[in-house]
Amino acid sequence: MPNPDAATRPLTVAGLFAGIGGVELGLQAAGMRTELLCEWWEPAQAVLEHHFPGIPLHDDIQTLASLPDVDVVTAGFPCTDLSQAGRTAGIHGEASGMVKHLIKLLDDASPRWVVIENVRNMLALDRGTAMEYLVSEFERLGYTWAYRLVDSRFTGVPQRRQRVLFVASRTEDPRTVLFADDAGELPESEYREDAFGFYWTEGNTGLGWAQDALPTLKGGSGLGIPSSPAIWIPGAELGRAIVTPRIEDAEALQGFPRGWTEAALQRAKPGVRWKLVGNAVTVGVSHWLGQRLLEPGRYDETGQIILPKGMRWPTAAWGDANQRWAVPVSLWPIQSAYQHLLDVVDVEEAAPLSLRATAGFHGRLLKSRLRYPEAFSDALKLHAERMAGPVPVS
Repeated sequence: MPNPDAATRPLTVAGLFAGIGGVELGLQAAGMRTELLCEWWEPAQAVLEHHFPGIPLHDDIQTLASLPDVDVVTAGFPCTDLSQAGRTAGIHGEASGMVKHLIKLLDDASPRWVVIENVRNMLALDRGTAMEYLVSEFERLGYTWAYRLVDSRFTGVPQRRQRVLFVASRTEDPRTVLFADDAGELPESEYREDAFGFYWTEGNTGLGWAQDALPTLKGGSGLGIPSSPAIWIPGAELGRAIVTPRIEDAEALQGFPRGWTEAALQRAKPGVRWKLVGNAVTVGVSHWLGQRLLEPGRYDETGQIILPKGMRWPTAAWGDANQRWAVPVSLWPIQSAYQHLLDVVDVEEAAPLSLRATAGFHGRLLKSRLRYPEAFSDALKLHAERMAGPVPVS
């Protein structure tokens, strides 16, 4: 018999691979209620226990016998084997392959919605094998699915972070969630020219360059260490032109309250907080998604085209067991009021990039064939000289 209160009660959530709760915090802000969290890493567990007291926390999806009767199941499964900064072993790698446990749990569960988040590279790695595996499994289970690549800047945070949002349902239309909004990218004229984010751990093949924003905060670097990006502030005084944001700035750039990951210090060294934040889901992204899950919009099929199996995965698509379609939408569902980088990062408290980091990055940059402003190279050289004498120029 139908429950008369079902239409008015909050949607309930089970958060798998919960990390530090970026998905759950955003869905909670939209009006949902978390019933279960599952996370194996102890520093992340400490953060969840602190901010979500009283909510059952299971320590390993491999030993989770079943899902509770909830409306929404979320799963930001590990991106380690999918990301460009990771091992790129693919969807069947040791870490990213953990998604198979989600599929197994869904065999015996019937949530209204399933929400998955992961890196953009899953669309391209091994000719899109990861996405093919994911959609094929959901089609086998009888779901209609949709995904969309989004840029976290649409939520107003100055972090250029592109992630795949995947929504599936057996009973609802995920297109009315992911494709109902499309604002288009913020015009370039809206970005200031007073700060540029980059990754000092790069320099051979890329910079991670971002105007009036930081590049994607990462759980680790190509050097295998948790690391913050850096900021070039043209015209700043010597010693302050090249700085690194604090972890509290990174938390804000992901939409969390400052200090969100302090509880991790109970079980780990301070550096692990960068990995926790870099692996998280931007809170504003899940907040927008939660609002649309609660109040789906209208999907206009104009412009969608059939997507044959084996074709390159586009930035947005939907399908079921019968057919797949590519969808012409942007990476910006909405345009929230943009927070400029220097209005978020506390530059007075930011540390100058170290001599070793500056010299190493500058040396790699000079040997590369990358394109960059000459003033940026000059600023790096002057910064290093200010820190500890001149840098040899090849």
